[in-house]
Amino acid sequence: MASHDEHGTGEYRQYLPDLSIPRFTTMQKQDAHEYAAAFQESGNPPWLHSLYLHWRKLFQEPFKGITNDGRVRPDLFHLRDEGIPIDTIVSAANAFLSHLTPSQTATLTYHIDSPEWRSWSNPEFLLSDKGLRLDELDPAARSAALAILEATLSPEGYQKALAAMRINGFLGELVKAPRVMNEFSYNLVLFGSPSTAAPWGFSFYGHHLCLNAFLYRTQLVLSPWFTGAEPNLIDSGPHAGTRILQHEEALGLQLMQSLAEDPSVRARVQIYRQLRDPAMPRGRWNRDDQRHLCGAYRDNRVVPYEGLPVSAMTDPQRALVRAILREYLAYLPARSRDAHLADIERWFGETYFCWIGGYGDGDAFYYRIQSPVVLVEFDHHSGVFLTNEEPKRFHIHTLLRTPNGGDYGMALRGLIPGEVEQEFVWEGEEDLEKE
Repeated sequence: MASHDEHGTGEYRQYLPDLSIPRFTTMQKQDAHEYAAAFQESGNPPWLHSLYLHWRKLFQEPFKGITNDGRVRPDLFHLRDEGIPIDTIVSAANAFLSHLTPSQTATLTYHIDSPEWRSWSNPEFLLSDKGLRLDELDPAARSAALAILEATLSPEGYQKALAAMRINGFLGELVKAPRVMNEFSYNLVLFGSPSTAAPWGFSFYGHHLCLNAFLYRTQLVLSPWFTGAEPNLIDSGPHAGTRILQHEEALGLQLMQSLAEDPSVRARVQIYRQLRDPAMPRGRWNRDDQRHLCGAYRDNRVVPYEGLPVSAMTDPQRALVRAILREYLAYLPARSRDAHLADIERWFGETYFCWIGGYGDGDAFYYRIQSPVVLVEFDHHSGVFLTNEEPKRFHIHTLLRTPNGGDYGMALRGLIPGEVEQEFVWEGEEDLEKE
């Protein structure tokens, strides 16, 4: 297999956009709030505005969770000690709060059971502007906000998040719109009060990086999350050499190439040969999500199993599945990561791997690993700011979900002494107006 360096490193530069067209000349004059307001008022581009309206409709549904058949499986998740450094995380959160005015604290904080957990989104548009935006904080407060992430995530996970943010800043520089897209154009929202004994959490979201963290004592649910990059490499400037998502890409391709050696196995795994295949049913592809199924506002989607069960793979192939999942769990501290990986491995008898697209060394592709306790997706995309009409390997979207009500720690909440299991329900038109 060719190394990743042979594909997609500097290729994106031939797809740099014409910055003299109205889309960019207008964007370059706006801040993030003006940019979002203009989008919502004008409805342009129409396809994206329609998607936004659809997302808001999905938000009105009570939370159920991702399922494979529409039925939520019970008793999959349990309270336990994962060794999360909760004292350090709470101290970091309180240190951040000490930098804020009462008004900022009120803007930042929502009830632990607020449905606004579900209103994160990954476009550059501020479709749901809640909490505090890091690029609007003073440097000390911004550093304190990032310290919450650093305390919660593994060291390598924190570096991955910083890399995604820096790549977003690099894209903002490429299109000369740094007030809309920059290294700190991310919103932080607090749900509940930081506590070593009671449940609470936070959402950190913006273009190509969205992390939802639910904390209870020494247990962490980091789900759903979304991480992407366009391009996925910084090739100039102070952060030159920064790259993300190449390991998820290389391991997935290695697995598929191994499976494709047997034509009968390949036929089961490769559910569509083309990334936009004529055989796809209506709705299987859309311009924003393209092939991935479980992005923003898709909290209740039914995603049937597809592809090949991991139990039918060889030992080396199963080892590659573990390696892929370890990459997807990299945001978690080591002890928590090991616990979650053990949970996933117990369900290898009901874990499926599927593939869309080619599997040559330079091909763009999609894959998904899905079981009752985890769902991860990888997708190469066509250009949003870059001009490539076909998916290329320098624009990547990845995500992780915890099916059967596991997202946002919901499956754990009814197990916490004194807590009542809640439904995240959108309350009405007045709440929509707040956004």
